[in-house]
Amino acid sequence: MPYRTTPLITGQYYHLYNRGLAKRNIFATARDYHRFIQTVFYYQIKNPKPKFSLYQTSQLYKIDPSKKIVDVICYCLMPNHFHILIKQVEDHGISEFMRKFTHSYMKYWNIRHNNQGPLLQGMFKAVLVESDEQLLHLSRYIHLNPLVSLLVKDLKDYQWSSYPTYLGLNDNPAIAKEEIFKFFKTLVDYEKFVLDQANYGTTLELLKHSTIDIDVE
Repeated sequence: MPYRTTPLITGQYYHLYNRGLAKRNIFATARDYHRFIQTVFYYQIKNPKPKFSLYQTSQLYKIDPSKKIVDVICYCLMPNHFHILIKQVEDHGISEFMRKFTHSYMKYWNIRHNNQGPLLQGMFKAVLVESDEQLLHLSRYIHLNPLVSLLVKDLKDYQWSSYPTYLGLNDNPAIAKEEIFKFFKTLVDYEKFVLDQANYGTTLELLKHSTIDIDVE
């Protein structure tokens, strides 16, 4: 099993991403997307109880902040990969979070889709966020994925990301959007910040920070 050589530091932000083995899709139905999102929020807390199968969906969005091991800042799920912008709250929090939620989702996927073996391509990637500017650009990059990939014409229509929550179209207090909103006066200002780059054909290249190496298409 591969081991991470760079430590993940408590109090720091990271861009986490991974893709399906051999670039295969990791979501086939709306139920898969919902399950992945629910699993992400369930494993934000340390030693969650009751077990996931007994948890009510409404409980997932009422997490006690004192029990969190990570803060999910924003996310986007694409057909064959995912992005999560996260902050480590407790030592080893990201590693524990990623291990548990990816194992849980892989187990679900294999049972539901009659599959065997790994779903994701090796160890997840984790890029340290080194500045406020990079943090903001990453949130924009992550939220723009569906538009740039031509999955939707209106970004607000893509339900498998945290962008609708950022715009106040749904309520999910489990997303720590205040980590981004502290840089903006209103949510309209954030929407403008995101969409200012949406019409450029080279959006992905414009938004990628020099320390980000992404090959997930």
